[in-house]
Order: sequence, then structure tokens, then C-alpha cells
Amino acid sequence: MSSQLNKYMLIVLQIVLLFGFYLVGGFLQTTFALPVPGSVVGMLLLLIGLYLKWIPVQWISQGSSALLNHLPLLFVPVTVGIMQHLDFFSGKSLWLVPIVLLSTWIVMGTTGLLGQFLANRKEWGK
Repeated sequence: MSSQLNKYMLIVLQIVLLFGFYLVGGFLQTTFALPVPGSVVGMLLLLIGLYLKWIPVQWISQGSSALLNHLPLLFVPVTVGIMQHLDFFSGKSLWLVPIVLLSTWIVMGTTGLLGQFLANRKEWGK
């Protein structure tokens, strides 16, 4: 039972660390009036910290995995928000379908090409 408690405490601490990056990013965004959202600034700081090995991956691995496992729950507020503002989307449904399809294809294609590029680059380094 103690090991389970330790595991959950570690996950909570790692999520708190990730949230700290979010808060620092938000602070920097408002302080310097950056045109980028604070959450993106925080993620860039985390990326830089991981890339430069200032932050070991072990410090965030279990917490980020827990967040990713529960990611669909994080989209519930978005869905509820859309349902509350259906009048905004009324009359525009014909335009929404191709826009959603095109943007999905662009994201999938870009992600696939980037993934292939990074996989090939990693093979070159061997």
C-alpha cells in the first residue's frame, strides 16, 4: 500500500512541476507582453530544459504519462463550451466540415513528415 501511495505522490509532484512551467510561462508572457500564450512559453522552457539536460526526463515522465492517459477528459470543457454556443456555429456547418477535414489532413501530414524526418535523422546518428 505504501508503494502505491509513493507512486501517486510522485505523479502529483511531477504534475506540479509541469504546472510550474505553465505558471512561469504565463508570468513571462504577461511581464514581457509576448504575443505567444503563456502555456506555449512554458512548454518551450520545458523543451529547452529537457534538451539541455537541465531537467532529467525522469522528473516528468510518470506525471506526463498520467496526463496523457487522461487527455480525453481534458477536452470535455471544450465540448461543453461548443454546445453552449451552438448559435455561433449555426448556418456555418457547410464551411466547418471542409475546414476541419483540411486542417486535420494538414496536421496529420505535417506530423507524419516530421516523424519520418526525425526517425531518419536518428538512424543517421547510429
